Amino acid sequence: MSTVLPKDKSFTLELGDKQLIVRTGALATQANASVVCQMGDTVSMSNCTVSANERAGVDFLPLQVVYQEKYYAGGAIAGSRFRKREGRPSDDYVLLARVIDRGLRPMFPKHMHRDIQVFCTVLSYDAENEHDIASANAANLAVAISDCPCDGPLGSVRVGLIGGELVLNPSREAGKKSDLDLFLTASLERVVMIEAGANQLPEADILRAIEFGKKWAQKIARFFADIQKEIGKPKFEIAPAFMQEDAYNFLKEWALPTVNKAIKDALAKNVRRAIFNDLMKQSEEKLKEKFGIGDVPTKEQQELLSNGAKFVDKIVKNEMRRLVLEEGVRMSGRKVEEIRALSAIVDVLPSRVHGSALFDRGETQGLTTCTLGAPGDKQIVEGMEGEHKLRYFHHYNFPPFSVGETSNRLFVGNREIGHGNLAQRGLEPVLPDEETFPYTIRTVTEILSSNGSSSMAATCGSTLALMAAGVPISAPVSAIALGLISDEEKNKYIILTDLQDEEDFGGDMDFKVTGTEKGVTAIQMDIKIKGLPDTVFAEALARAAKGRAQVLAVMLAAIAEPRKELSPFAPRIETIQINPEDIRLVIGKGGEMIQRITGELGVEIDIEDSGLIFVTSVNGEAMQKAKDWIAGIVAKPEVGKSYKGKVTRIIPGVGAIFEFLPGKDGMIHISELQWTRTENVEDVLKAGQETEAKVIEYDAAEGKTRLSLRQMTPPPEGFVPRPTGPRPGGFGGGHRGPPRR
Repeated sequence: MSTVLPKDKSFTLELGDKQLIVRTGALATQANASVVCQMGDTVSMSNCTVSANERAGVDFLPLQVVYQEKYYAGGAIAGSRFRKREGRPSDDYVLLARVIDRGLRPMFPKHMHRDIQVFCTVLSYDAENEHDIASANAANLAVAISDCPCDGPLGSVRVGLIGGELVLNPSREAGKKSDLDLFLTASLERVVMIEAGANQLPEADILRAIEFGKKWAQKIARFFADIQKEIGKPKFEIAPAFMQEDAYNFLKEWALPTVNKAIKDALAKNVRRAIFNDLMKQSEEKLKEKFGIGDVPTKEQQELLSNGAKFVDKIVKNEMRRLVLEEGVRMSGRKVEEIRALSAIVDVLPSRVHGSALFDRGETQGLTTCTLGAPGDKQIVEGMEGEHKLRYFHHYNFPPFSVGETSNRLFVGNREIGHGNLAQRGLEPVLPDEETFPYTIRTVTEILSSNGSSSMAATCGSTLALMAAGVPISAPVSAIALGLISDEEKNKYIILTDLQDEEDFGGDMDFKVTGTEKGVTAIQMDIKIKGLPDTVFAEALARAAKGRAQVLAVMLAAIAEPRKELSPFAPRIETIQINPEDIRLVIGKGGEMIQRITGELGVEIDIEDSGLIFVTSVNGEAMQKAKDWIAGIVAKPEVGKSYKGKVTRIIPGVGAIFEFLPGKDGMIHISELQWTRTENVEDVLKAGQETEAKVIEYDAAEGKTRLSLRQMTPPPEGFVPRPTGPRPGGFGGGHRGPPRR
């Protein structure tokens, strides 16, 4: 910030060739902690606020990260004509909040039930230093110096790969040239969170980037640790998680045989879950019997009874973990590298849906459709960074029936936005360029049944639907989710291929990887422990490559390559290149001409500043008419050439206006109607009459054209032309006719 504020404490870290400046103490002083982070002229403020009391009835960490976009930060007044206030965060900012959340969440005590809110507000943006890095680091430090218990501190960086060289925190412009966009958060010891998009990069390049990012993120974490020691508040204490060893051990002895059998047996998810739920329901009565609790329990006894279901849930998770670590056995008796049954089918819907596919992995099932649209169907995204357009977007829907539940949460939430974006990011590197395939592309995945890894099913389904729709992707993308069960005391880590629900809820990692045979296209890593050893990344990426290949083989058996032809119900797009100076002619005054073409023919027309015109239509005849119409509008009249057209207007005593090309007209002067003189234009031509006339003069500068009917035929025998000269009001020579008497 350009002005030093009273009470501000400022700290500076040299980060590569830039400075990272953090300030605290002057702004938002009623929050538990507030930090302003500045990189160049990009300034973000993050605040950490914690409720005074625990939220009743929750068994999860109530952390909420809010990322606030402010148009003023980019020097813009954005929004519609009717609303200029920022509204609900756009999808991009929901995704940024999720990235920061996923780094912080594993660092808080799992049994903390006080509401924690981290607000990230972008105050200034210079379009060079990315605000998400500034916001994440402001949030990391705010949590660290607050009185809220949290391990750390953390540091966050972005890593690019440009021309084979790793780049720290590349600018937005440089990022457009990068083959990698890796966002990484690390603690003083380990990597905590990864989010990445890549241009089919080999696993070795990904590992190199992770190591590079970890080094710089840990430099920030050490910097923050020093600040925390200097000005950090003492952390308040929270009560330990309720635990009654006698009750837990009693329930374990009672429930464990049933739990062990349910895990090992090849059961459907809902059958297994019903067994566990039944044990949870019975736990209260079992505890009453064991400890002689009557119908009116004391406060301490009531707390014990209310935790019976939690004890059973813990027994299930601990047994699931033990079986993996000690016996190498997973849910349904699967081995650690075993992938559930796979199937892939295309064309599950009629071809009116331009492309469709059904992808199943175990009990996870996704139905994906691909819809093709005109260039004008691109999604316009407006924000403080300016305006940009999305040509490809993937939407992911997760209805409650997919997990056999009912819910009043019927609309898209942050999870759906995050999973949809991951699948979208995984496919973007293989899409054809706009010059080759000018369509706007939308894929939608409906999760019909879920038992884990649904975002990876959405990715595989998107590949299949795109190929079924005839989108010429450069390579098919497959995807896999990996889990992790660890015993950190024994330094033992078991990676699980093809993660399912119970292993996600009770495990330590969700590591999603999408890619082609050539390399990785996207990564998303969430963990529940406080970081991963470096050796896990190499094994996980190698395991993911093996799993993706197995999935890809099943996908290619359903459809081996993109179809050569589009669905007959998909629109066709053809292009016309015109001189950019003629764009105004196609648009017409006030858009009159382009509206006339689209209205009469039912086509869509999109025009780029370069003069490239896209004509979109499902009707081939209408498409050709539109192309001919546009070609006629921009055509330059050729002197001496005859054109068929229509008389649009009669000017008594002067002549006729003749439309000889679509949207282009000229004058047939009364003297050019016939070889013999006439005083009345309508003796020869009528409004609306179709005929043929010859261009006898064209003024390119003025855009005016003169045509002739009489010169379509030779003069009659014995005809003597009259003297010629400049015609009053005309723009060239020509027959003036006899002098008026």
